[in-house]
Amino acid sequence: MNASAPALTPTTRALAWCLHLLVVGLLVLVAARAVTDGRSHAGPIVAVAVVCGLVYAAGPVLPRVRLVRRVAAAWLAAVGAVWLVLLALSPEAVWVAFPLYFLQLHLLSRRAGLAAVTATAVAAVAGYAAHTGSFGPAMVIGPALGAAVAVAVVWGYQALYRESERRRRLIEELTATRADLARAQHTAGVLAERERLAREIHDTLAQGLSSIQLLLRAAERALPERPDAAAGHVVAARQAAVDNLAEARRFVAALTPPALDGTTLAGALERLCATTSARHRVTARFHLTGVPVPLPTAHEVALLRIAQSALANTVRHADAGTAEVTLSHLGDHIALDVVDDGTGFDPDRLPPADPEAGGFGLAAMRARLDALGGTLTIESAPGHGTALAARLPLVPPTEPGACPPLAPPTEPEARP
Repeated sequence: MNASAPALTPTTRALAWCLHLLVVGLLVLVAARAVTDGRSHAGPIVAVAVVCGLVYAAGPVLPRVRLVRRVAAAWLAAVGAVWLVLLALSPEAVWVAFPLYFLQLHLLSRRAGLAAVTATAVAAVAGYAAHTGSFGPAMVIGPALGAAVAVAVVWGYQALYRESERRRRLIEELTATRADLARAQHTAGVLAERERLAREIHDTLAQGLSSIQLLLRAAERALPERPDAAAGHVVAARQAAVDNLAEARRFVAALTPPALDGTTLAGALERLCATTSARHRVTARFHLTGVPVPLPTAHEVALLRIAQSALANTVRHADAGTAEVTLSHLGDHIALDVVDDGTGFDPDRLPPADPEAGGFGLAAMRARLDALGGTLTIESAPGHGTALAARLPLVPPTEPGACPPLAPPTEPEARP
C-alpha cells in the first residue's frame, strides 16, 4: 500500500485537479505550437500528445494508482515513456516535466520518487539540448530549479500532513479519554448517590418504620386492659410517622435534617434522647462536655445520624434500661459516645447484613465517618452492655469521599 499517499480532502482534491489541468494545458500547448509553427512532423506530435493525455487520464480513473505503489510506478513509467517520445519530437515537451515531478514525488516512495525526479530532469535537459544543438548552464537551471521546487513543496506538504495526522490522532485519543473519564465520573457519582440514599433511607425511613412498629406492638399489648396507654403509643407512632415524612422530604431535597433546624447539635441530641425515652422503655440521657464550637454541617449530620442509629439498635436489640449519650468537644476533635447497659454482643461475630433482617447500621456509621476522616470504635460483650465511640477531626480531610447524607431518622433500628 502507498502509505505516504494521504487521504483526499477538499483541498488536496482541488490541488489534484489543478495538476490535471496543468498537464492537459501543457500538452495542448505542445500540440498547438507544433501546428502553428507549421512543423513538418506536427501530425505525429499532436498524435503523441493525445496518447500522452489518454495514458495520463487513465491514472485518476484507476483508484489502485493511489493505493498500490507498483501500479503507480507502472502508470508513471507508461506516462514517462510516452512523454520521452513527445520530447524527442518537440522541445516544448520539456515543460511537461514540471507536473511529472509532483506525480513522481507524490505516488512513489521518497527514495524512488527522488530518483525518478532526477532521471526526468536529466531527460528534460538532454532532450532540450538535443533539439537546440547546444548545451549551457541555462539549460540545466530551469529543469533543476523546477525539480528542487517540486521536492521542497511535496516533502514539505507530506511533513505537514504527517504532523496534522499526529495531532488528529492525539485529539481523538484525548476526546476518547475525556469521554472515558466522563463515564467514570458519572458512574462514580451514581454510586456515591446510591450510597448516600442507602444510608439516608436506613437512618430515616427504616429507623422510623422500626420505631412505629415497636410503638404499635406496645399499643397492641396494652389493649384492651390499658386503653389509655395504647392510645399514647398510637399517638407516639403517629408522631413518628409525621417526623419521618418530614425526614424523607428533606433528604430527597438534600436539605439538613429537621432535627437541626434552628438548634445546635447538642440541642438535637438532647431532644433525641428525650423522644427516645418518651416513646420506648429505655431512659436515654444526654451529656455535653468541653467548650462547644460551631461545627460543619456535615459533621453535625453525621454525628446526629450515628446517635439515632445507635439508640435505634439499643431500643430494638439491647433490652437496655438506660443509655448515655455524650458529646465531647476535644479541641481539634469532636467525639460522640453512646453507652447502654443492655445485653451486649460480640463485635467479632456479627451476622452478615440482610435485606430482611437488617444489619446495615454499623456499615453506614463507618461510611459516614470515613467520608469525613473520622473513626468508629465499638466495645461490647454478651451481658456487659455496649459502648460506641465516634471521633471526627474538626479539620476535614483534603479529599474526602462522598459527603454524608443530610437528614436524620427519628427513631432507632437494629444493631448491625
